[in-house]
Amino acid sequence: MRLFGRGKQAEEERDQATEQALERTRRSFFGRVAGLFTSSDITDETWESLEEVLIGADAGVQTAIEVLDAVRARKPRRTEELRAMLAEELTRILESAAEPRGRLWGLPEGTEEPSKPFVVLVVGVNGSGKTTAIGRLAYAYQQEGRRVMAAAGDTFRAAAIEQLQEWGRRLDFDVVAQGTGADPAAVAYDAIEAARARGHDVVLIDTAGRLQNKQNLMDELSKVRRVIERHVERGPDEVLLVLDASTGQNGLSQARAFADSAQVTSVMLTKLDGTAKGGIVFAIAREFGLPVRFVGTGQREGDLAPFDPRSFVQSLLGDPAATEA
Repeated sequence: MRLFGRGKQAEEERDQATEQALERTRRSFFGRVAGLFTSSDITDETWESLEEVLIGADAGVQTAIEVLDAVRARKPRRTEELRAMLAEELTRILESAAEPRGRLWGLPEGTEEPSKPFVVLVVGVNGSGKTTAIGRLAYAYQQEGRRVMAAAGDTFRAAAIEQLQEWGRRLDFDVVAQGTGADPAAVAYDAIEAARARGHDVVLIDTAGRLQNKQNLMDELSKVRRVIERHVERGPDEVLLVLDASTGQNGLSQARAFADSAQVTSVMLTKLDGTAKGGIVFAIAREFGLPVRFVGTGQREGDLAPFDPRSFVQSLLGDPAATEA
């Protein structure tokens, strides 16, 4: 599948891939919503259960209240109407945040690409799947016929450098790295220079796992961004925040810290499997207006799906035809 393609065929491929990627979320905490529509009558218990599920799935208290108040105001009479209205409200939240903030993803067909190399800064806490996300993005770009360069900017951990180098060997893309403790901004600079010299199309820059309570690390991330802005006058084309779907409301504090220091443009949600709640997507969209662009569903290079708000919501709420049957 051409992950970054535009046009009708690309949209159809994305819808199919998103549906397949989210199949396992039907068994998650959020999947309990479908069971609330088995009865045709709407009761006080229906509303209470919906609120419980939304909050328990990490959509957030304020998001749950806002959504259910909006649905109540429309006065649904039967559960099939309730389901449709709930889907509309949840989709509205995600689509309201879907406007592109960067220069690469979510743009309409015919949009002119920035000059090469494209620069993608990847941020996220340790354990979120950040380095694996870079490997999958590299693979997706290679499937598009693009030449990829990666920068091992997490110089605080030798294991992170080695992991990215292993991805480069496995998928045959170049990795620029220095020793442990090197200046991450210098690594980013070297990678952009090397990409220009060698004719690469995309530079994917890894960063340290920047815990929001470590100001020195957040300052270092800001420094990396400033170096990119000086070297590439437009700055990073995308700043991708990688979030572990199972972190729940902690993901909000992560998003807040990274949004402030790195000017995040897009989100990738990882580990969205049968145990992930996934509702954090709505809280992030509502509070920060950040668009989710990709969903990671495993550890292999092809385990990456484009995020489609409508398909995501429909998958979470279940198939109404199956519910009626």
